[in-house]
Amino acid sequence: MKRYYHSLLETQPSNPDRRRFIGGLAAVAGAATLGGIWPGQAQAASNGPLETRSAKLGFIALTDAAPLFVALEKGFFAKHGMTDVDVLKQSSWGTTRDNLVLGSQRNGIDGAHILTPMPYLIASGAMTPNNVPVPMYILARLNLAGQCISVGREYNDLKVGLDTSAFGQALSDKRSGGAPVNAAMTFPGGTHDMWIRYWLAAGGIDPDRDISTIVVPPAQMVANMRVGSMDTFCVCEPWNQQLINQGIGYTANTTGELWHNHPEKAFAMRADYVDANPNSTKALLKAIMEAQIFCEQPENRREVAQICSRRRWIHAPFDDIVDRMEGNFDYGTGKVVENHPDQMRYWKDQASYPFKSHDLWFLTENQRWGYLPTTLDTTSLIEQVNREDLWRVAALELGVDASDIPESSSRGVETFFDGKVFDPENPQAYLDSLTIKRI
Repeated sequence: MKRYYHSLLETQPSNPDRRRFIGGLAAVAGAATLGGIWPGQAQAASNGPLETRSAKLGFIALTDAAPLFVALEKGFFAKHGMTDVDVLKQSSWGTTRDNLVLGSQRNGIDGAHILTPMPYLIASGAMTPNNVPVPMYILARLNLAGQCISVGREYNDLKVGLDTSAFGQALSDKRSGGAPVNAAMTFPGGTHDMWIRYWLAAGGIDPDRDISTIVVPPAQMVANMRVGSMDTFCVCEPWNQQLINQGIGYTANTTGELWHNHPEKAFAMRADYVDANPNSTKALLKAIMEAQIFCEQPENRREVAQICSRRRWIHAPFDDIVDRMEGNFDYGTGKVVENHPDQMRYWKDQASYPFKSHDLWFLTENQRWGYLPTTLDTTSLIEQVNREDLWRVAALELGVDASDIPESSSRGVETFFDGKVFDPENPQAYLDSLTIKRI
């Protein structure tokens, strides 16, 4: 397998908020290569007794957390000996980050359903108190695609989709009239931030200069759109469908249309938990993988939607969840796509495998927007955080079909809806091809 290479550009933060966000990174840039942060990673776990039967795992109320709900509700954790697993709702991604930094020993959590870039931002110290790195491991991807970008009903006549040219003009006119224009996402540097930035920038809308990018927790998106706090937002389900059902806005696109089968959430854990409990970690991983297989099967989708709707999980109406869980998308504009080719995947198309090439794209995008320094040694960071080796061991023990186990750590060259190409062997060429960026 070829190595991945980090870019060597100079970061030029474009505004005070971004400078505050990455303030202090220079002091940890050397440490962010993670050399010496982990005295030694747990090797691929061997068969043996479980070191613990306990784990505390966080989640956000989104349908891509379903594998964690299912693993608990259908007994997969218990099947693999993990009989004392708490799956705990977090109020925001910031709360997830804070509780991971604490760890369960200090009343936090051991691992989480998480935005894929977040373990890197935590492990590098980019978003921890005093920029102190907290070692993290990505153990699996939880899903592919399945997020959406929605717009408010004031833009009903435009029927905004992938093309943002008319939308951009409408935003410019609104801003010229003195009204604020906002795009909401769920966490700076996270997946939803990356998708809405990519979509806006591809259409010539600068997400830092032409519109204000704000942070809103997923479950608060619809309420904030109702009172006019934003013009567009990016989030997972069921909040996009709920927006339509309440007559507040519509779906511009599902993010798989931006990048087919893009990586989305991850299952990640604190490195100290994994290093101390390699067999228990493997048991958790196998339970989640079985749950992913369950969630993927069409005959189970309605049951998964019912599970998601429960108070302890998403606590949203079944009707806001079931259609898109089954792959059927009514955009709220008259456009309806049954069995959508870009519906969320939990297992199909190697959805569970944590490709290192995908992690590299997220790091490159975070460099693009100034969240991470472009002198960061992304090669070392990925080697430390991404534990595909543990995934492979768990998959073999679980008897996963060989077709679901990739031969490589890279999915290869990726092509986006606007024709841009990301080659993991040359991320610099990708950065050079982008017109709007902060570097």
